[in-house]
Amino acid sequence: MMVNSEIKTGNENSAGLTRADYRGRPSTLCQGCGHNSISSQIVAACYELGLVPEKIAKFSGIGCSSKSPTYFLSRSFGFNGLHGRMPSVALGGLFADITVKGLGVSGDGDTASIGMGQFKHLARRNMPMVYIVENNGVYGLTKGQFSATAEEGLLLKRQGINTYLPVDICMEALVTNASFVARGFAGDPKQLKNLLKAALSHDGLAILDIISPCVTFHNKENSYHSYLWGKEHEIQLHDIEFVQARDEITIEDFEPGSSKEVSLHDGTVVLMKKLDKDYDPTNRYEALRILEEAERENTLITGLLFVDPNAKTLFDRYCLPDEPLNRLEPSKLRPSADALNKLNQSLFMK
Repeated sequence: MMVNSEIKTGNENSAGLTRADYRGRPSTLCQGCGHNSISSQIVAACYELGLVPEKIAKFSGIGCSSKSPTYFLSRSFGFNGLHGRMPSVALGGLFADITVKGLGVSGDGDTASIGMGQFKHLARRNMPMVYIVENNGVYGLTKGQFSATAEEGLLLKRQGINTYLPVDICMEALVTNASFVARGFAGDPKQLKNLLKAALSHDGLAILDIISPCVTFHNKENSYHSYLWGKEHEIQLHDIEFVQARDEITIEDFEPGSSKEVSLHDGTVVLMKKLDKDYDPTNRYEALRILEEAERENTLITGLLFVDPNAKTLFDRYCLPDEPLNRLEPSKLRPSADALNKLNQSLFMK
């Protein structure tokens, strides 16, 4: 799936492609929308990793967030499903061809409301794909209703006051045993790009909850999903870098114990530099604790919250052949007459 990632001289990457080969159509979303920033970082991450667009499949549901796959990787196949049903479409498509990298884009409504059941089951199955939630706390496509992630007490002009407690996407992922959980902020492109690189290299379901402000319906200064609030309240767990497998891993100018390396299945490394607190991203309970602490202290905690690089994926649980199922000949898919007779006899004997 991944090719040598060294960027060549000039504008071509290791796959012989330019950044333009990873772009999509011009965005029709509102100018300043956080979703556009996320699309830009997806383009940058895939380009720098040297991924081949034709080996990536995009999946989405319904909402402003689910429109955004149009704006990146125009050479990739895209599948747009029903509202909240993106996980089912992705599971079917990727199970048929395990050589393709899945990249799903959903929203806080598409995931935390109508799609919550599908999201939870995809997480517990550890389906190998990247699952991005473009989280703005509002239904922007239908003119600004509260979503399930909107904070209690939020006042919006057209909707009044939200009286319900919010759903925390990362907490839901953690308690469902997801193997990779991260939170990003559309206004922090450097961190976001490195989180995307790590997610694209993870063998399992990589969930990225990205706070993505809606500049039209939900960008009030006191809103937890606004640019201003995010910039003033963001606290990074670590300064995250992504190190390719082929690069020599060196750590310079750090005190002992001031950084932590997490090796992924393909030999790449996520390097987390200590900022103001010690943090172990392989401890699921510590991730839950840090999220609860951030909620109490009214802060936006970002970074790689949890990763288990050795978790068994859905594909590991089935004896799938190397050749994709959608390209197997009927003779390889259908059991022979002798095999059926033996199976019937074994059932009869029982």
